[in-house]
Amino acid sequence: MKKRVLVVSSANIDFVQRVKRMPDGGETVIEQNGYSYVPGGKGANSALAFARVGADTVFCTKMGKDDNAKKLKKLYEAEGIDTRFIGEDREEATGLASIIVEEDGQNRIIVYPGANNCLCENDVEEAFTCYPDGVFIQFEIPDEASVAAARFARENGIPFFVDAGPARADYPLEKLQGVEILSPNETECEILTGIKPDSVQNCLKAAIRLATVTEAKYVVLKLGRRGCFVYDGKYYNIIPAHKVSVADTTAAGDVFTAALSYAYMQKGDILEAARFATLAAAICVSREGASTSIPTLKEIKAFAKSIKEAK
Repeated sequence: MKKRVLVVSSANIDFVQRVKRMPDGGETVIEQNGYSYVPGGKGANSALAFARVGADTVFCTKMGKDDNAKKLKKLYEAEGIDTRFIGEDREEATGLASIIVEEDGQNRIIVYPGANNCLCENDVEEAFTCYPDGVFIQFEIPDEASVAAARFARENGIPFFVDAGPARADYPLEKLQGVEILSPNETECEILTGIKPDSVQNCLKAAIRLATVTEAKYVVLKLGRRGCFVYDGKYYNIIPAHKVSVADTTAAGDVFTAALSYAYMQKGDILEAARFATLAAAICVSREGASTSIPTLKEIKAFAKSIKEAK
């Protein structure tokens, strides 16, 4: 049975630039690798990931009154995403992310939030009239909106899931009490805890600290090529990443946490959900772009089957 997920987060147009190397200060580099404008934003990436793995997806965000907003909304609707709660701001432009992708797939991202900064508690409260089975939030929107989403979910007994990016050291994590799954990447983990998750011991220390502050049921640290670290309040498990040729890491974390959250909602097994999420993320990093790299449930199952048959 399909579960309904309310995604409260951001929507952007991504300006993707492919480079051989980053220029030094004051240096001009002529590049031949090309650039493109593609749909993006952490929230939109996650909403698309939820939709493609089979969730009944509702998206709450805010965009400008411009051509970019029209293009994005048309894409979401084509994917079967419920767009009733996408607000329009007449003063701010739709968010823009400038993404520089190097030859090894590593990316650097600068985000101009635009209308995303206008998402407020009232917008979130209205979106809860969709009666979700789960709520998914990120930090690319005002604290007011993400904290309100967590509070409304808690008050209504709805599990909520937190992709902790982009992180800030002063983010009020203590206001997200009762998280079902909290999932930062390595950089976000260090920003939020002061602990670099570069060893099993440090992963455990960081996970304990995050769980203590938020009373999270599970903390899942995204460790890139190293896989993920799953902590349940007593024990930990490390799920290795799948070895693939990396084309672009953009959206990989968003896809991972969305796949993790929905698989967990379906069966309630955090380790099985983490294994499913590593499959989804592996496919994502093997492709270029954000929305274009997000796999479907059919593709994830086929990839899992190919791995099993190769053993």
